[in-house]
Amino acid sequence: MDWDKLQYFLTVAQQGTLARAGAALQVDATTVSRQVSALEAALQQTLFERAPGGFNLTAAGRALVPHAEAMAAAAARIRSAEGGNTALSGQLRVSVSEGFGNSFIAPRLAGFVAAHPELEIDLVASSGFLNPSRREADMAVLLARPRKGPLITRKLSDYSLGLYAPAHRPDWQEAVATTPLSRAGVPVIGYVPDILYAPELDYLGEIEPGLRAGVRSSSILAQRRMIAGGAGVGVLPCFLAAGDPALVRVRPDQVIARAFWLALHRDVAPQPRIRAFIDWLDSEVRESRGLFVPT
Repeated sequence: MDWDKLQYFLTVAQQGTLARAGAALQVDATTVSRQVSALEAALQQTLFERAPGGFNLTAAGRALVPHAEAMAAAAARIRSAEGGNTALSGQLRVSVSEGFGNSFIAPRLAGFVAAHPELEIDLVASSGFLNPSRREADMAVLLARPRKGPLITRKLSDYSLGLYAPAHRPDWQEAVATTPLSRAGVPVIGYVPDILYAPELDYLGEIEPGLRAGVRSSSILAQRRMIAGGAGVGVLPCFLAAGDPALVRVRPDQVIARAFWLALHRDVAPQPRIRAFIDWLDSEVRESRGLFVPT
């Protein structure tokens, strides 16, 4: 199979549009289009659905990606053996929860970016996850271990959550410490129950059975701001609240335990860019162990 055409195919699959693929390959978009069409003709298969927003992989295209990636890895090894350029390149898409992505990964990412300047990194940090099984992301950091799909999974880290109050409301801090929340007269902040994106976030009942939030948001970052601003008390991951002078942890003996799980498609696991990011993330998490599970 013609590696040149496969390289064009793989770059379009990674970049999503002809223009971005052309920029990555340093050729014009018409050349990319011609090479992809030639590959489809040679295989007698449609590899992409052409849409106004870009190129979307068909089932045949998704099946071809791991083979193209394997050839890309082999080509990189050959270049390395010949003393060629071994810098990591291409696109790396990581799906993470909003809190973990924005408060932990994003502030630390500069070192990884500086070490691998030719990588294009998509940090998808939002309420909800992209699915590595369907190749929507190269990897995901999830709140529960996936039970199906062609995935490699392992625990990344345990983490703790606790009950937090605004620092400027010592009256609330005292009330919450000595009185059940249902009778303390203090607003409770939490997730919107009917749009929880993961059952692991339904944890108010672990603070008090039957506890409900009266002030709600789908965003943990918004909840943090609401608590700090004095809208109520609520549960936050300790790594998200750590070091914020506007927050005070109440009931410190009451701990909610959860874990982050790393998941990636089996076909992308050998890719050097994947291994490099995982090694970096493992190192950052190990060095910050006290943030995730405070003693």
